[in-house]
Amino acid sequence: MTTDRLSALETALNNEMREREFYLRHAARTTNPLGRAMFGQLADEELEHHQRLQELHDKWQQEGKWPATVPLTVAGSNLKQTLNRLVAKVEQLPPGDDDDVAAVRQAIAFEAEAAAFYQRLRDASTDEREKAFFDLLAKLENEHLASLKETEEFFLDPARWYQLKEHGGLDGA
Repeated sequence: MTTDRLSALETALNNEMREREFYLRHAARTTNPLGRAMFGQLADEELEHHQRLQELHDKWQQEGKWPATVPLTVAGSNLKQTLNRLVAKVEQLPPGDDDDVAAVRQAIAFEAEAAAFYQRLRDASTDEREKAFFDLLAKLENEHLASLKETEEFFLDPARWYQLKEHGGLDGA
């Protein structure tokens, strides 16, 4: 069982780094300020996930069981705040270009896959600390997913996105 769990952690480590590199590439490529900030924030958060997973992997490999001494917390996502801060300037931000939209859609696929992966790890565990840790990671990946879907909507139609978020009406009320 430990070998299977360590293998799953190695897969998670590889995925987190692959996603980080993807986000860094797109943060550097895009000219859209929202895209740059969002991809940069995602890269930072994936690095933090990778660091926690690496600590866990190393301890688990040494001890042959779920470790008691690894900090089993992960910082929360700041992606929603980044999105909200930048879209407050909606009139100044351009919509995303085709490359931005394609990158966000690929990121949505990454995050959905990561959330499902961590949910499977959580569900396969019998250790409550392990369950809680993987549940936290799954929730964070789902937060990324939700923010990325909002970003996609914004890139496709900023004016409509803003109107929906502001719940504005056309009746003058």
